[in-house]
This record gives sequence, C-alpha cells and structure tokens, in this order.
Amino acid sequence: MDRKLGIAILGTGDVSSGHIAAYQRNPLVEIRAILSRDAARASAKARQFGLENCRAYTSLDALLKSDGIDAVSICTPHHLHVEQGVACAQAGKHMIVEKPVALDLPGLRKLDAAVREHGVRSVVSFVLRWNPLFEMIRAILADGLIGKLFHAEVDYLHGITQSISLYSWVTRRAYGGTALLTGGCHAVDALRWFVGKEAVEVFGFANFSEGNPLGYEYEPNSVTLVRFEDGTMGKVATSIECVGPYTFPIVLMGNGGTIRDNRLFTSRWPGQTGWAVIPSILPDSGAVTHHPFNAQMDHFIDCIISGRESHCNVADAVKTHEICLASEQARLTGSPVRLPLQ
Repeated sequence: MDRKLGIAILGTGDVSSGHIAAYQRNPLVEIRAILSRDAARASAKARQFGLENCRAYTSLDALLKSDGIDAVSICTPHHLHVEQGVACAQAGKHMIVEKPVALDLPGLRKLDAAVREHGVRSVVSFVLRWNPLFEMIRAILADGLIGKLFHAEVDYLHGITQSISLYSWVTRRAYGGTALLTGGCHAVDALRWFVGKEAVEVFGFANFSEGNPLGYEYEPNSVTLVRFEDGTMGKVATSIECVGPYTFPIVLMGNGGTIRDNRLFTSRWPGQTGWAVIPSILPDSGAVTHHPFNAQMDHFIDCIISGRESHCNVADAVKTHEICLASEQARLTGSPVRLPLQ
C-alpha cells in the first residue's frame, strides 16, 4: 500500500474515543474527519486526540463527498445506524458499525442489502470476539476438550443508570429498542460465536422490575431461549437495570466437560478433581477502555487491504440481530419464532 487509508468517525460519544485511539495505533490509517451535530464538539474531539489533519463536519453528505475518506466508523446513537450505514455504502465507503446496526427488521434488511450491493467491507462492533477469554474458549472448543456442546449460556448484566452518559437516550424505546438490542446483543453474538451452528428457533420473556425505578420505556430485563440446528440449547439473560457490577457470565456444557468463564473441567484430564482456572482477561467491564478495539480495528483494516470479508461483517451480524428481534416477537405473541425471520 502506497498511502494511508483515510478514516472518518461519525459521532463524538464515549465509544468514538475507543475507535479513535485504536486507529491511532495502526500506521496504515489516518483519521481525517469527525462528524457531529455540533461542529465545536467534533473539533474538540480532534484536539483531544491531537488529530492534525482532521476536519469537523456537521453534514454526512458533505463528509462523504470530501476527498481522502476510505472508511467510516459509525459511533452514533442506535437509531441513526441504518440511514448512515446505507449512505456510506452508497458512497463506496467501508464501515465499522457499532451495535445494534438496526432496531427493526426492515432497517436490518435495508442495511444488509446496501452493503452487499455496493461491495464494501464491513465489521459490526461485536468487539468481544477479540477478547482474550473468547479467543481462549474458541481454542478449547476447537481442541475438543469439552466434547460436543449440548447447552450454552451467555448473559449480559449491566445496570445502565443515570450516571452513565448514554442513559438519557438509551432508555427511550425509539433509541434503545429492547434490552437485547441495547446491550444483550453482545451475549447473543457470543452465544452464536461459541456454538458455531445456525439458530433455528427462538423464544423470549421480558419484564420490568417493580416500579421501573430507572424509567425505561421498554422492558429492561429479558431471557431468550435459542434452539440450534444440531439440537444445542442456548440461553441469554439480559438486564440493563440490574443492581450490581457489570458481569458477562459464560457457561458451556459438552459431553466431555464444562467451561465456566475462565474455568475448565474436562474428562480428557484423568485425575482432575476440581476446576482448572486459566488466567485470562475476562469481559468483566462495560468501560470503553476495556474493549479490545485495537485488534478489531487492525482486523478491519486488514479486510479492506486484502479485500476479504470479516467473520463479523453485516451479513453475519444479521443472524445475531434476527435472534434479538425474534425474542421480542416471541414475547409479544407467546409462541416460538422460527429463523430466519420472514
């Protein structure tokens, strides 16, 4: 490559800082644009990170027409992702899209179609796929240390209170959608990533805690049950109003052993009498600085340069989002929902 790739950042919230810091570590790219409704905020973000060759924009159309932009990070509130993602695809810009990529099925289909039609590379920011514990678990599964999976649980427990910057908008249905879409989709994606099979049926429950103390416009607690094509059972519990530290519990049971977070018990090790604890970095914080954005951005840039598709692209993320949408549909109808969604 004889030049650096030009990057644009859409949005100036906390997560944009994680994207910017990760791009700055990659010598193959340069951040050249930041979009915000407030030009002063965009300029302030550029100054914060010492971005000297970076312009502030308040118009996405103007940004996409400017020279030197090859790829975009969409870090805006959830309800803007489809419109902005489609515009970026139509302009031929590769993209990373923060989750959720869409809040409903028509939006999901629209973005997927635009990315396919215009042939741009995409990564959906299910950033935990690059978490060290996730990488370790995938290696354990590949080695057959717990045999064939028959049951998998991944939960997302994160009390989003008034002290968290996105609380003011994420608690609204038009912006947050459901508890699964707001945050639990990370656990749904992890469930798919570990099981490695197609989901075929979904059921879901959801509720408010007594009094709905945080004022959510949608049920902030849910349980989603998933049946996979090989009969494996999956469960995702989500709470974005829970009282307690952020946790991301993982339980994977196979016919030859069990994984519980970073603990392993396997029939392959004769004489094992208790859990083997494997030191690793757990996904035990919701802080942006805890997310492995460096590896995700390097992967994205490599996909652009090599022309290959990501394992975490929009087409793959459609399957994670369909489970989230099917869970809500099942809750409303009281009946299991078959996948893929029609």
